[in-house]
Amino acid sequence: MRTLIIIPAYNESQNIVRVVDNLIQNFPQYDYVVINDGSHDQTAQICRDHGYCLIDQPINLGLAGAFQTGMKYAMQNHYDAAIQFDGDGQHRPEFIGAMEEKIKEGYDVVIGSRFVSAEKPKTLRMLGNNLIETFIHMTTHKTITDPTSGMRMFSRRVIRILATEINDGPEPDTIAHLIRSGAKVCEVQVKMDDRIAGESYLNLSRSIRYMATICISIVFIGWFRQKVDLGKEEVLS
Repeated sequence: MRTLIIIPAYNESQNIVRVVDNLIQNFPQYDYVVINDGSHDQTAQICRDHGYCLIDQPINLGLAGAFQTGMKYAMQNHYDAAIQFDGDGQHRPEFIGAMEEKIKEGYDVVIGSRFVSAEKPKTLRMLGNNLIETFIHMTTHKTITDPTSGMRMFSRRVIRILATEINDGPEPDTIAHLIRSGAKVCEVQVKMDDRIAGESYLNLSRSIRYMATICISIVFIGWFRQKVDLGKEEVLS
């Protein structure tokens, strides 16, 4: 099974070496690609200096654009699975193997969840997480305990959809849309680290706007979206 780690990176010069070197040194069984999303800092130059596998986008397309670039790369190079992996060091690669096993079992999307067996903290951010979880369950009858997790692995047939459909970005409303289209989705318990350096683009106001947009998309827009054709399910050995 060939798995690609897709690392979207925007202004991650303080983190990218630590993230990629860990993969190269400790997890050489996985391929990776860094998608530099028009960073204003030295992210791209650092990647070039270290000889990393890099796709350098000259302008900032946002997470959705960087993600789709990675999916196109995965599709063109015939990977069996691709995983979305943060460039800030929060995601732990030691959990990728367990996610791969679920892909081999026939799942289309495997979410690295912090809350399969762990209790959610009672914070304002988790209130939004719970709200999205509720709306996904209302519209799909599927419980996703960590819908905002950015650590998601996709099967070959979903890679094709995400590489070619412009409206299917790396967000919870896409997961809901895929479930309604017949995709098999599950979660695997993982642990995530806190960001060590740099700043997240999600401040309080952006987080509130993000949650509102995702909820509206799931509850209202989702009903009008045409289901995607996932094609034939593949069984991996």
